[in-house]
Amino acid sequence: MSNLDSFSDIASCSKTESADPMIVKYLRLAIVLLTTLQLAGCYTDYGPVEPERAPVSLSGEGVASLLQPGEKVRITVYGEEALTGEYDISPSGYVTMPLIGAVKAAGRSQSEFARGLEGKYRGFLQEPHITVAVSQFKPFYVLGEATTPGEYPFRSGLNVHTAVAMAGGFTYRASKSYVLIRHVGDDVWKEYSLTEPVPIAPGDLIRVPERYF
Repeated sequence: MSNLDSFSDIASCSKTESADPMIVKYLRLAIVLLTTLQLAGCYTDYGPVEPERAPVSLSGEGVASLLQPGEKVRITVYGEEALTGEYDISPSGYVTMPLIGAVKAAGRSQSEFARGLEGKYRGFLQEPHITVAVSQFKPFYVLGEATTPGEYPFRSGLNVHTAVAMAGGFTYRASKSYVLIRHVGDDVWKEYSLTEPVPIAPGDLIRVPERYF
């Protein structure tokens, strides 16, 4: 039985037994408050939720700009085939390279990481020139009222509509007015309207909520 049902039962008993009108009044206020909180999505069984008030970038540029643990990068050291190759970003956010060891990658852009590598290799190479490109992004996850919830590979240009489509679309119970997204590093779910093609970033958790009515 839900909290709302419990409040309704108490209110009914109070009316039947002709309880103090003030008690009935406060019970009604409690029911209204609980209903408002549930509908507003301020808190859920899976954590706090807040509406995303910032304008959504429709271009999707920059959503995958920072490197993350679990991704794979292609590092090209020009003129040095022995150093060029694909490398994994460890769970702690580092890439281990020949000669220079572990270098922090997570939280840096591809160009920033490349410049950091160049600085490390200057003690070994003459004027090193290095480029970095992501060869495998961190996957995103679709949860809740999707036909086939689970883990899916990220690719550039994804938005919430294509992400849900990859998970088989909405179930008949799903809300088709908004979704909840928790971005990497966030503790709070953000509520996004489905009227806009919200860009998806690597590692995003996308929850399709159940509709209320």
